[in-house]
Amino acid sequence: MFFRLVTLAALTLSVLATGTRAQVQSSKSKPRVVVVGVNGMELDIIRPLLLKGEMPNLAKVIKNGAYGKLRTVNAPNCPRVYTTMFTSTKPEEHGVTGFLVGGITANTNMLKEEPIWSLLSKHGVSVGMANVPATFPVMPVNGYMISGMLTRGKNCEDGVLCAPKLSEVEGGDAVYPASLKSELLKNVGDFYIDCERMPSAEQLRGHEAEVIDSWLKRVDLIREQQTKLFAYLLKNHPTDFTWMVQSCEDRTGHWLYPIAPYNAGYNPKINSARPDAFPNQYIGFDKVLGTILQNIDANTYVFIVSDHGIKPLREFEETDPHAHMDHEKTTPVIAKHDFADGDDVPGSFFATGPGIKHDMRLMGFEASVYDIAPTILHLYGIPQPEQMRGHVLSQIFEPGNDKVAEK
Repeated sequence: MFFRLVTLAALTLSVLATGTRAQVQSSKSKPRVVVVGVNGMELDIIRPLLLKGEMPNLAKVIKNGAYGKLRTVNAPNCPRVYTTMFTSTKPEEHGVTGFLVGGITANTNMLKEEPIWSLLSKHGVSVGMANVPATFPVMPVNGYMISGMLTRGKNCEDGVLCAPKLSEVEGGDAVYPASLKSELLKNVGDFYIDCERMPSAEQLRGHEAEVIDSWLKRVDLIREQQTKLFAYLLKNHPTDFTWMVQSCEDRTGHWLYPIAPYNAGYNPKINSARPDAFPNQYIGFDKVLGTILQNIDANTYVFIVSDHGIKPLREFEETDPHAHMDHEKTTPVIAKHDFADGDDVPGSFFATGPGIKHDMRLMGFEASVYDIAPTILHLYGIPQPEQMRGHVLSQIFEPGNDKVAEK
């Protein structure tokens, strides 16, 4: 709240001085950077898919860039980690410590430190944000912002993950500038802001296979809508910096992870219904990535990041494995990521672009969620603020290419 009150007026003036969203175009004098977020992706999960050739777009990024594990924060969850990536500060410093903060759903009014989109906007970098978690209500930027996970809508309660359509958003603005909303409804359609919620235990009982199939079809629909949104924005509203996120993969993994009978929480009626559902959701993500790559050129820097990984529930952490429920407290979860030690569920990091080493693997935990914002600022030649705890991932750049921003 402190950050928002202190900087909102200044940022608004900066945006107005730069130009309206319709007038903002990607500057040829600045690098173009696209960050693609995907929730819950862990290298151990996707390696078999890469080896089988089922993620060709990500394989191309790996061949032409650097990749490795991404150290996350302790007890990682989506808003907690994404806001850490935005600010390069600790959760207790930036204020968004989880889905609920003081009994209220996490939102941008809670920000205590300046996020990357604000810093870039102030320095004249055009910004595009789409479906990024914990960005509701949206804030003025030098470009556009469309909120993602934790956007509020009809029938939403605090602490409950919602899946409102764009027309159903309540309690704040989901699109900046406001004029962009009608344009999106006309050209993209009334898309779902976030991934579909998991069915309740009552909905599942006695109809497991049918409900699971129906739910997965809705997930496919949402992914198609988001792909259309991303393609439209990249083509019609290009920005110097763009951040786009997918979240359905994580939601699927929570209750359709392919666990064996000896794992805690195993339910044959659910876990044998669609064993292909996860991790094959990442095959779906790879197609989204392909669409994004088709809408950018070889001179674009691409960062692909996952906020954390995912693992089956641990028997010793739950007396009753089915006591661990989703955010509606109705559906048993068989896999999770909010372990006390974030190193147990590391995220993933991939980077490609001019001057970035090819086929370079970062060993151990050379990269962390704190390093994303400093590395992006470095590409634009913007000094890293003192409060940021991360560092520039200089090891991913070829010698002599560590100063890549055009002055």
